[in-house]
Amino acid sequence: MNITLAVDEQVVEQARKAARAMGKSLNQAVRDYLEQLAGADQNALQVERFVESARNSPGRLGGWRFNRDELHDRS
Repeated sequence: MNITLAVDEQVVEQARKAARAMGKSLNQAVRDYLEQLAGADQNALQVERFVESARNSPGRLGGWRFNRDELHDRS
């Protein structure tokens, strides 16, 4: 899809220089940014789901921790 943006000429020139320094065209840099922006919500949702899953995991220790004696106990 093609989009049209209104951007100050000086901003465009600075952005072109920055994109060139990254080895990209300005078009590619904008496309990459938009993809990152669109995926940011998805990444946050995935992290939220993971944290919730970890909180509800039956493998939680309930505060129990190894102590030095238990660590070396071989019985």
